[in-house]
Amino acid sequence: MRVLLLHPNYHSGGAEIAGNWPPAWAAYLAGALKQAGFTDVTFIDAMTNNLSDDQVRAVLAAEKPDLIGATAITPSIYKAERLLEIAKEVHPGAVTVLGGIHATFMYQQVLTEAPWIDVIVRGEGEAILVNLCRTIAEGRWPTDRATINGIAFTDREAGKIVATPSEAPIADLDTINPDWAILEWPKYQYIPMGVRVAIPNMARGCPFTCSFCSQWKFWRNYRVRDPIKVVDEIETLVRDHQVGFFILADEEPTIHRKKFVEFCEELERRKLPVLWGINTRVTDILRDEALLPLYRRAGLIHVSLGTEAAAQLKLERFNKETTIAQNKKAIDLLRRNGIVAEAQFIVGLENETAETLEETYRMALDWNPDMANWAMYTPWPFSDLFKELGDKVEIYDFEKYNFVTPIIKPEAMERSELLDRVMNNYRRFYLRKTFLHYPWIRDKTKRRYMLGCLKAFMKSGFERKFYDLGRVDYWGPQSKGKVDFKFDRNRVTVALPEDDDWEAAADKARKARKRKAARDETSVAMACGGGKEQLAEDHVAHGHD
Repeated sequence: MRVLLLHPNYHSGGAEIAGNWPPAWAAYLAGALKQAGFTDVTFIDAMTNNLSDDQVRAVLAAEKPDLIGATAITPSIYKAERLLEIAKEVHPGAVTVLGGIHATFMYQQVLTEAPWIDVIVRGEGEAILVNLCRTIAEGRWPTDRATINGIAFTDREAGKIVATPSEAPIADLDTINPDWAILEWPKYQYIPMGVRVAIPNMARGCPFTCSFCSQWKFWRNYRVRDPIKVVDEIETLVRDHQVGFFILADEEPTIHRKKFVEFCEELERRKLPVLWGINTRVTDILRDEALLPLYRRAGLIHVSLGTEAAAQLKLERFNKETTIAQNKKAIDLLRRNGIVAEAQFIVGLENETAETLEETYRMALDWNPDMANWAMYTPWPFSDLFKELGDKVEIYDFEKYNFVTPIIKPEAMERSELLDRVMNNYRRFYLRKTFLHYPWIRDKTKRRYMLGCLKAFMKSGFERKFYDLGRVDYWGPQSKGKVDFKFDRNRVTVALPEDDDWEAAADKARKARKRKAARDETSVAMACGGGKEQLAEDHVAHGHD
């Protein structure tokens, strides 16, 4: 049984300006397959190697796979569909498989527009892919496909799309052993540090249900690995693959305070030559004020905070139970402890104005984070907020759902003006940092890190890759009238996800009840961005929500 995994060649001018990110999904799936006895696994990273369709076709022609799998987030869905179309053309007898969050919830639309895809893997992929491979290897494909939990496929004889019952989440994440050796490590460089970068996983899922996010729905249960085993994995990455920087893939790794502290204590004990970063909640930083020196000693150098919006009204819309004052204090605490504080602003909703964008810039000056990021609001088609926005969503070209392209048109301005004002915020903010802040940071490690981040910004700027500026023809304020986002207007409708079988509604309702009960009884658990305490241990240690 030969398995070939493909990573689509998609670039947006967003996060990749900091370097080439290793596709961790391939390592986790390859590890699960090899544990199950499927050892003939090949991985092709078309994104990092910037492979054209013809180059992918040539690579595929040299292989003889039985199964060809790809993954896709929403903006890379068309690239992934095209990859699998090429795969089916080259190897018509191979089973083509697509996984990832977009395909999980939008399987009806994906299978309709890409009929060459044989299977959609819905949700956490390790167990499902192993079961699928067993079915194929034992000659039971496609006759027994309906017995495989967690997939969707087109039954052409019946003329309908079938989704099988969902596969249970992996109860014990410590049984997962990723095969990191499958990746081309010399190619995964983190520009700010000039070292190799990894994205390991300590937890999966999120116990909260932000209206703009679907991670809680995709992973279903919030589960945390043994911190010691996570550090073992990181030590392997450092020793065997010369990784010098990592970012935890978790949505918010500090949610489970006890395990995060254990993780940091073990990293400090081993003194591994590696720095790292996380995304987390403002209130967790406030909660852990006394622990921040430990986090820094453990190598934590960069924290991206979900401060989210300038106007408190927007914070409430996103279910973010934080305040402007809390955001400022959290940034100050991080900076005082030698940790890079990055403030995230979501812009580009329908009520955005020139004044609100200016307000975000003034807040950035007032809060004084080391870094600031203005992300265009991106309404995932499987999120609650997408449904709430209704006809305010007029662009269904998912390739542009990338945090850098204005999907929602503000009522008071054109999209080109929105982009121009966001760029103006970036120019002013980082110009000040370049001359008044970064060169004068006393902490040598932090100063080197910040100057490296500036290098990454400058490199992407000169190459016209930042914010996809080269492809949209933006060259500064004088060119905003000529900006062309190149939306595919032929994509005019979207089939909303049918997720009743996924029990998403039940999951959400159950979690909402638990949160309400926790608030009523202890006043500790809040929505994403809130939360005064750590989660109760019994809600995570045994795989419960």
